[in-house]
Amino acid sequence: MELTICKWRNARGPVAALAAGLSLLAASPALADEKGWDDASDIGRNALVIAALGLPAVQGVGTGALQAAGSLGATFAITYGLKETIHETRPDGSDRKSFPSGHTSASFAAAATLHNRYGWQVGIPAQLVAGFVGLARVEADKHYWHDVIVGAAIGEAAGFLITSQKDSNVRVLPWGDTKGGGVVVAARF
Repeated sequence: MELTICKWRNARGPVAALAAGLSLLAASPALADEKGWDDASDIGRNALVIAALGLPAVQGVGTGALQAAGSLGATFAITYGLKETIHETRPDGSDRKSFPSGHTSASFAAAATLHNRYGWQVGIPAQLVAGFVGLARVEADKHYWHDVIVGAAIGEAAGFLITSQKDSNVRVLPWGDTKGGGVVVAARF
């Protein structure tokens, strides 16, 4: 059985790399048990982190790699600081480090970094993979939805605030207040 998420003709560079990562994820959730979802979330997170750090390094853009490392480092520090402070028990009862989701925060930090560095053509698929990672963490019974939402917000904020923007015509910005939160997409024509 073959499942194709997306297909680009003559794709090169970052788009081709992200498409390859998406293809790897396609078969993972087919396992449909908690272990399968857990493995799929590992693959998604690792693919995004490797892409965010590796693409600028391979292209010889040292500042891009440093910014990606900075956004991932800030995300790690905030996420694990909260885990050590809050001590929420995971849904599966395995430990008391459920809040917030580290997989999700790292995935969204990497996706936001990729979006800023390579534009929406890479950013939107990366955000979809990050969203899949969050879903997989809930399906794997490792996190509650609020763990994933807070992890996504931490990663998005770090990725967008620390990584410099490549495409100034399109901006995707997270927002939040006491009544809710979301994402604003703004385009300049």
